[in-house]
Amino acid sequence: MRLVEQARSIFAELGYTVEGNGPEFRAERAWKVVHVNTVLEAEEFPSSSSGQFHCFVAEPDDVDDLETQLERIEPEYEWAIIVVDGEDYQVERAPPGPRVSA
Repeated sequence: MRLVEQARSIFAELGYTVEGNGPEFRAERAWKVVHVNTVLEAEEFPSSSSGQFHCFVAEPDDVDDLETQLERIEPEYEWAIIVVDGEDYQVERAPPGPRVSA
C-alpha cells in the first residue's frame, strides 16, 4: 500500500483533488481528470472507455516492462508513467500530444 499512498500524495501536491481508495483512483484538476493506476504487477490495463488520460505509478524495477506492454497494446488514451523511488519521483514517460492519422 505504500506505493498507493505515494501516488495519492504526488497528485495532491500537484494540486489535484484525489478521489477513491485502493490502487486505482481519480485525480481531478480544473477540466482534467486523470485515472491513476498504481502498478505492482501490470496484468490488465484500463479500457479506453474509462477516460482520456491515464497515469501509471510504478517502482523502478517495473517501468521497462510496463512501458513495453503499453506500447504493444497501443491504448486509445493518453498515458504517462511516474516512477517512485523511495521519497523521490519522476515522470519516466509521457507521450507527445494526440496521435494524428492521415
